[in-house]
Amino acid sequence: MPRARRQNPFETPKGQRVPVVPRLHSRDRFGRFTEGVARAMGTPWFLLGMTVFVIVWIGYNTWAPREAQFDPRALNYTLLTLILSLQASYAAPMILLAQNRQDDRDRVQFEQDRQRAERNLADTEYLAREVVALRLAMKDMATKDFIRGELRSLLEELERDERSDDEQKRD
Repeated sequence: MPRARRQNPFETPKGQRVPVVPRLHSRDRFGRFTEGVARAMGTPWFLLGMTVFVIVWIGYNTWAPREAQFDPRALNYTLLTLILSLQASYAAPMILLAQNRQDDRDRVQFEQDRQRAERNLADTEYLAREVVALRLAMKDMATKDFIRGELRSLLEELERDERSDDEQKRD
């Protein structure tokens, strides 16, 4: 079976090319990774671990036999300095990336809080207007005492009319 001939990537249309650098499935994955690293570096356990690592490193390279030392004291622990510098050079940008992501989240949260406060204010103003409208409507409504008074006056008027009818019938 003949092998399929590979096309020149420059002859392949742009949409069908396989990217040289694979893209991350999620742009957020690296951000979450940097936050995890920054969060881990900010713990007492990380500081304790680094302290133990440095003490063991220095202790071994100070008191171990000269042939077994890989970073001798005579060279001022050059390899340890290099490793710690490399760790710091990667840690600083990761911490900054994590802070930038946190700032973005804080900005979004602030905007949502502002919108929620505006909605609450609008709802409160609406409810205040409704309460005022109900109070005005209640002032126009008849109270129990007013209705009783009106019924009494109607009853008295009916009794007067009945008496006057009775008097007219007698005459």
